[in-house]
Parts: sequence; C-alpha cells; structure tokens
Amino acid sequence: MERRTIGATALDVGAVGLGCMPMNWAYSRSEQRGDRSLRAVHAALDAGVSLLDTADMYGPFTNELLLGRVLKERRADVFVSTKCGLLVGDGHVVANGRPEYVRRACDSSLRRLQTDVIDLYLLHRVDPEVPVEETWGALAELVAAGKVRALGLSAVGVRGTRRSRTGDRYEGTIRQLARVQQVFPVAAVQAELSVWAPEALARLLPWCAARGIGFLAAMPLGSGFLTGTLTPGGGFEPDDPRARHPRFTAEMMAANQPLVAGLRRVAARHGDGVTAAQVALAWVLGQGRHVVPVPGTKRERWAVENAGAAGVRLTPGDLAELAALPAARESWD
Repeated sequence: MERRTIGATALDVGAVGLGCMPMNWAYSRSEQRGDRSLRAVHAALDAGVSLLDTADMYGPFTNELLLGRVLKERRADVFVSTKCGLLVGDGHVVANGRPEYVRRACDSSLRRLQTDVIDLYLLHRVDPEVPVEETWGALAELVAAGKVRALGLSAVGVRGTRRSRTGDRYEGTIRQLARVQQVFPVAAVQAELSVWAPEALARLLPWCAARGIGFLAAMPLGSGFLTGTLTPGGGFEPDDPRARHPRFTAEMMAANQPLVAGLRRVAARHGDGVTAAQVALAWVLGQGRHVVPVPGTKRERWAVENAGAAGVRLTPGDLAELAALPAARESWD
C-alpha cells in the first residue's frame, strides 16, 4: 500500500487507516465480539494498513485494551493513534482538558495499549473551561518525556456546532489551531471529510496543507451511508446512534440516494470488483498527499475492502462526475 506522511514528522503510515471505534463504541453493542474485531484488525494490517485510530473513551477503555492485544504481537506494524480529553458519564460526555488529567490519561492509555510510546496523541475535544494553551502545553510535555511522538486535534468542527457569521464551521477551529501551534507543532487534524460532507475542503484542508499538517479524514464513508449497503427506512438497532440521527431518517437517506448512485456508476466503470465504498475513499485520498481516510469497521470483509481503495485511481472524468453530484441534504439545513 502507498505510504503517506503524518504532518511534518518523519512518521509515515499506510494511505488508508482503520477506525476502531465501532469495535467497542457507538454502534450496536450486540455485535461487539472481541475475536471478530481482532480478525478485522489483523486483516487490515496484512493488507497494508498501519494507522489504527482509537480513544480512551471508546468503551470506555475496552477499545484500547483490545488494540493492546494487537500491539503486543505486532507493534512494528502499527502506527497507533489514540485520544484523550473526553470523559464518559451516565448518559453524557464531558470535555476535560486539565493538565493533571491529560498526564494521567496518557499513562493509562500506554498501559492499556501495552506500548511504551503513542505515535499520535489527539486531544479529543477542547475543554471550554481550560485555556487550550494549558492543555496543549501538558501534551507537549508528554512528547518531551518520550511517551508520545506527535500531537493532533480531533473532532474539530463537529456537526451541530455553531457556525460563524461567514457560515464556516471551521473558523473557530482554525483560530484554536493557530494558538496551539505557538506552543507546540500540530502534526495532524482529524475532521469529517467525504463526498457527503466536503466542507473541510474550503478552508481547513488548505490551511493544514500549507503548514505541513496531516489530515485524518473521519467518517469518509458517511457512517456507512456511502457504502450503498444501507436501505432507506431499513432501520437500525435501538442502541445504534444512527437510529436517532437526523442524517439517517428514511426521508434524508432517500433524498441522498443520488450520491450513492453516482459512486456506483463510477465504481462500475472501474470493474474488477471495485465498490462504491472504495470510490468514496479514493475520492478522499485524491484531496491531497497529506490526507489519510480512517474508515471505521469491526468486520474483516470491510476492513480488507477499505484497504483496497488505496489501489483505485480515479480519472479526471470520475472526479468531474462526482463533483457534479447534487449536494447532500441535511435535516438541519
């Protein structure tokens, strides 16, 4: 698999990563079986994936414990990215950016992951009660101590956040990034990017590229929608958050089917078993050499298929067709 560099560091990874959140968090808990998830991780690594993306809150904690079993056997094959800064309470999640918490969280993640160093440590969310420079300073101390190799910021510009007067939901993020850059270099930013959600292309992605900052594309398959395997009105398990998400109502899924149809048309022209999901990931890969899509899955089949997207080369005609697709509709638009 093609390799890409994370930011201005000497750290390189496979062009496609693996998001491990679904293995212990967010989707149907009834299917969270450790052995199945381990097979998916090993299959991804065998296919050339190296970046495994997790967080201490996934589970909480069980996702890191699961990956610790992999790192114990295959540390040399893995670029591990984990996060701190969010605490899971009873039915809610709160940010915590206090330096003392950051230090404890890192030590705990190192133990769970069974490793001496975290390749990329992401601040999961900025704590509005703590100056971001204080949190970032504590993270920088972890790099100086040899516990972390590089730092990044995650969940920036999350949907539902208030947009600026210009309509750019990343304006505040860029200001935060500029502030922390004065404390310690940002190696990577993780934010949503897909054919369905291309907003980062306007300002955030170019801002990162100009500064040598890597971009981890979260939800590059639109939480499964762009794979074409979800049926409008088909329903989700009760504990699957998509069952309550306005993006996944039967009405919105039906309205956005032209996106899936366009991906399928492009995939059909490539033949050789190329899928809509692989075309969606290839589109993300085409947005810049500093971009690494991180599709999440807990199934071996999809992990291998996603890794195969690194070999799909979209033509100028493909890109023009995808650019001409109608913009995705959102229930909050």
